[in-house]
Amino acid sequence: MSLSSQLKFDAQGMLPAIARDAATGEVLMLAYMNAEAVDLTVATGKVHYYSRSRRKLWMKGETSGHIQQVREIRFDCDADCLLLTVEQTGAACHTGHHSCFYRIWDESGAHTIGEKQVDAAAIYGRQDILDAVYHVIQERRQNPTEKSYVASLFAKGLDKILGKIGEEATETAVAGKGGNPEEVVYETADLFFHTLILLGYYDLPPERIYAELRRRFGISGIEEKESRTK
Repeated sequence: MSLSSQLKFDAQGMLPAIARDAATGEVLMLAYMNAEAVDLTVATGKVHYYSRSRRKLWMKGETSGHIQQVREIRFDCDADCLLLTVEQTGAACHTGHHSCFYRIWDESGAHTIGEKQVDAAAIYGRQDILDAVYHVIQERRQNPTEKSYVASLFAKGLDKILGKIGEEATETAVAGKGGNPEEVVYETADLFFHTLILLGYYDLPPERIYAELRRRFGISGIEEKESRTK
């Protein structure tokens, strides 16, 4: 009998999994698993999760190298939650912190504890710069400062973000008309950046866009548009 066959997954086929550090007992992160992720974790000894936002299976550390080696797996009395004791390589959090639980709330508000162990933006940027920028945007959103341009856009709301995208799209079109390739690159980068902010507003990682482009790849643009109206 497999472990996954003894577990109770929700209507979407998911259950939460909490990872803690084998050396210290510190809670590192909470993510979700489906049956395939559980089976792969058991079979390989390396923790696999299922990303609900990206809609795909992933091995912890597949991009950063910060893998989680399983030391023990427990499940609760209702069999609908896992507790994973792991040997953590590097940082568990995509922000570069050892644990995802690096913020504390008290009577004076939220505080960040501990320093980042790694330069997460540099690590992820080598693999996928759009995803790296997206995660920086989300960090600015979650930890706003007065000097953060991204935080200021989120504070001003969706209409401000949409207005900036419209502005940058116009400037990109003007650059294209102007015929200067360097200006096209510069303005397109601005447009991509502000579009990533919109994706962050809706918690949509770039992988969702990649997946849609993969779906469309090899399909006539006319056929794809017609399929949306059926």
